[in-house]
Amino acid sequence: MLTVAGRNGTFALGAAALAVAALPLFAEAYYLELASTALVLAMFALSLQLLVGVTGLVSLGHAAFFGVGAYAIHLLGAFGAAPSVLLSLPAAVLLAALAAFAVGALALRTRGFFFLMTTLAFGQMLFFVFHDTPLGGGADGVFVARPSFSLFGLEWVVSRQDRPTVMLLLNLGVLVAMYAGLALLLRTMFGRALLGIRANEHRMRSMGFDTYWLQLGAFTLAGALAGVAGHMWGMTQAFVSPELLAWHRSAEALLMILLGGLGALHGPILGAFAFVGLGDIAGQITERQRLVEGLVILVVVLGLRHGIAGIRLPALRRLPAPAPAAKEAAP
Repeated sequence: MLTVAGRNGTFALGAAALAVAALPLFAEAYYLELASTALVLAMFALSLQLLVGVTGLVSLGHAAFFGVGAYAIHLLGAFGAAPSVLLSLPAAVLLAALAAFAVGALALRTRGFFFLMTTLAFGQMLFFVFHDTPLGGGADGVFVARPSFSLFGLEWVVSRQDRPTVMLLLNLGVLVAMYAGLALLLRTMFGRALLGIRANEHRMRSMGFDTYWLQLGAFTLAGALAGVAGHMWGMTQAFVSPELLAWHRSAEALLMILLGGLGALHGPILGAFAFVGLGDIAGQITERQRLVEGLVILVVVLGLRHGIAGIRLPALRRLPAPAPAAKEAAP
């Protein structure tokens, strides 16, 4: 059963969000960009958590929708001026949702290992569409324009100097909205039905639920959220490449979920920050970065069954009150 952070957990997540929002006050641009990367990867892993943690569907093609969302910026700006974020973001969501609907409609007719391999096959097909054709700049990738916002004839293009701060705050806002939306979704009939399908699909079907369409709805929504994450990645990094659609990106998102905690909605957020932070530290102390990352992650996954979210700090116990001193006997 997937759990949502309680009152204390929500307070801790809120405090962490405020701490991230305060980074521009004292941190250098490098750390702002590092935090932005972690925020975007948290969105991506959180979108996959809707499949893995809620519905029980494990996909190795989820990165395809992440990449489609990232390429939406380039595709919209290929024949004209750089599109406004208010246009490119809905376009990224729509393109990723359509791709997810098409893939899910076929993949969900299979089960277990065959579902996993079907999503992998579709993901690789989309990867080679952008890798082997000039649609997205080919194998070398392509730079995208700086983010801009236009409304009612007014336009604001984010400068290179302001970009780290603007993208950090924007990514943080999108992640908070995504987490809050999924937390509310789990309390709806749709969310409870998805949890029921994960627990016992045959029983849900016998109760009259159309499990195929419920799962397809979850698959499409997860793809749309991955498109949001991909769009924010493109704006943050100012560069997109076919590597964003590769299957190992999906595997990294699964790793973040396991690292943070499969049974907690906020697990992917913790896992993403731990993954990015570990990679940065390992890169500074050794040239064998992947080896160190692998060893640490292996220890965490094997040692913490419920991930980082399952860590429970020992409760502080109050010291017993001192016993009252015995009164001296009267002479």
